[in-house]
Amino acid sequence: MDAIDPSRAFLKDVKRLIIKVGTAVVTRQDGRLALGRLGAVCEQIKELNSLGYEIILVSSGAVGLGRQRLRYRKLVNSSLADLQKPQVELDGKACAAVGQNSLMALYDTLFTQLDVTSAQILVTDNDFRDKNFRKQLTETLQSLLALKVIPIFNENDAVSTRRAPYEDSSGIFWDNDSLSALLALELKADLLVLLSDVEGLYSGPPSDPQSKLIHTYIEEKHKNEITFGDKSRVGRGGMTAKVKAAVNAAKAGIPVIITSGFAAENIIKVLQGKRIGTLFHQDAHLWALVKEVDAREMAVASRNCSRRLQALSSEERKQILLNIADALEANEQKIRVENEVDVAAAQQAGYEKSLVSRLVLKPGKISSLANNIRVIANMEDPIGQVLTRTELADGLVLEKTLSPLGVLLIIFESRPDALVQIASLAIRSGNGLLLKGGKEANRSNAILHKVITEAIPDNVGGKLIGLVTSRAEIPELLKLDDVIDLVIPRGSNKLVSQIKSSTKIPVLGHADGICHVYVDKSAKMDMARRIVRDAKIDYPAACNAMETLLVHKDVVEKGWLIDVIDDLNSEGVTLYGGPKASSLLNIPQARSFHHEYGSLACTVEVVDDVYAAIDHINNHGSAHTDCVIAEDREVADVFLRQVDSAAVFHNASTRFCDGARFGLGAEVGISTSRIHARGPVGVEGLLTTKWSLRGSGQVVDGDKGVTYTHKELAI
Repeated sequence: MDAIDPSRAFLKDVKRLIIKVGTAVVTRQDGRLALGRLGAVCEQIKELNSLGYEIILVSSGAVGLGRQRLRYRKLVNSSLADLQKPQVELDGKACAAVGQNSLMALYDTLFTQLDVTSAQILVTDNDFRDKNFRKQLTETLQSLLALKVIPIFNENDAVSTRRAPYEDSSGIFWDNDSLSALLALELKADLLVLLSDVEGLYSGPPSDPQSKLIHTYIEEKHKNEITFGDKSRVGRGGMTAKVKAAVNAAKAGIPVIITSGFAAENIIKVLQGKRIGTLFHQDAHLWALVKEVDAREMAVASRNCSRRLQALSSEERKQILLNIADALEANEQKIRVENEVDVAAAQQAGYEKSLVSRLVLKPGKISSLANNIRVIANMEDPIGQVLTRTELADGLVLEKTLSPLGVLLIIFESRPDALVQIASLAIRSGNGLLLKGGKEANRSNAILHKVITEAIPDNVGGKLIGLVTSRAEIPELLKLDDVIDLVIPRGSNKLVSQIKSSTKIPVLGHADGICHVYVDKSAKMDMARRIVRDAKIDYPAACNAMETLLVHKDVVEKGWLIDVIDDLNSEGVTLYGGPKASSLLNIPQARSFHHEYGSLACTVEVVDDVYAAIDHINNHGSAHTDCVIAEDREVADVFLRQVDSAAVFHNASTRFCDGARFGLGAEVGISTSRIHARGPVGVEGLLTTKWSLRGSGQVVDGDKGVTYTHKELAI
């Protein structure tokens, strides 16, 4: 059974398609009509027509059919003496004239039996030089399609003036393959299907057992690798002509699939998204891993581009971000299509729901990301911002300023929106960037990277942001401590631990997001129910979602915990308990307090007081985000002071721990380390400091001639 191919998800939106039937499909080896194959094609067209598809047929076969009939006629009319003479090849134009009549008579008969009306349209290459012809052709086609008539095109070989392939700027065709591609463009088709006598495009001659079917044609990869077999036994171009027509159509934005006209139901299977034939698509190069450039070369290129970025004015850097925001919105549909393919593939592969949830770019997400970029763009420019100004001595002024780190390597999993956030923060902070996303988001990341880098001006260079597509490149990148200045891993505990143990480059990030909510006996219970529900339910896959609920023992005795358990159960949350809560609530015991679920599940435990809650959090937490719900100010203050986490909240959901919600515009990640940056890391977390000293010829000379004042000056 043919599998559904996620990369062909766009086929669900196809309405108008052009089907080109090759000579080898129309006729048999002996030149006679292949009635069974042609009848099967017509039956599929009938079914698609009844389903509301607009079908345009381009059919070869007239010359071959005419040749067969004229040979028979010549044989019947020849004397014995005539047959002994050398036989002259029949004139192709005469064959076309005879064969066209027979071919259309056959189509008319087949479609009439299926209660479908067809129409014949013969064209030559010169017709398309006339703008009025093109306009009239479109109008005629619209009328026919509105009446559910099947237009059947063929090159009028009987009067065509062209005898050899050629190209010109007007895109004129020379055979029925190129005619179908031209019609697809002229008539704004959603898909072109080229039916052949083989399954699709192979890496070599289809008869060679070593040849493999190419499911998606990528010009950069396959152009110089494919060896074509012989041309069609009866047509003019064979597979070479089909590939040429398909490449040209795909570049113009018309998807093309070459598949077999011999296999039953192939046209219908194509529209169902089945993985048959060879797909040509303008974005196909984004779907495959291309050979990576050398890791050092990529890092050095990013560093060089970052230095050009830093040399721009603040307004110019701002404009780059605004252009990126506009580009994301302008390409939203393309991005959504690629993301849907990733999501479908992840679901088909059986990935966990939490991972799939992080992978999805929900409706409105692109607009939200674009707006966050605009927030970052409109922030005060941090580069060169003066933090302190000190007079060291008369005429000697020292400034401490913010400065870019250099080149960042970000390794992240699942969430393609992270790529956008990270890229915008890197540009605002003047840093070069290397990105490695998870394979499950390969196509989403590729299209986002393409949109962003194309919006970066040439005087900076798109290599400012490098996309690492091979996992094998990561060990090499982690060795480049002389080029890469900071590594930020965003993902599982395993990922972060592996990165930290594999590099000398400083690493910033967090391994786990084990966030706690502690409900004190002084809490307002209605408020506590709202916060607990939000912290767990709002986005369970987020690293700032509640994973453990701690409840004061007096609250349990008042029955409040039962209400909260009911709330969580009604939302589908699976509950696990610590030693006290599991026996009290009759729920399974948690295997470990140090566990991040990342899904609709959490641990519940009962504690004696705020100090027990603090001890529990400091012993079992991940120093990410923790919350106390209490009306007792002393309890709240103790919790805020003594919980050793990057973010500590009072009477507010842990979900607020986010760069955008903190007003940072976006975040490159959340850090639980204690050096450099902690908590949500925005632009400032990607900057370091530098010292600038302005003098007027002073020298130290053993400090004999300098009188130090160390006077703080206004900034």
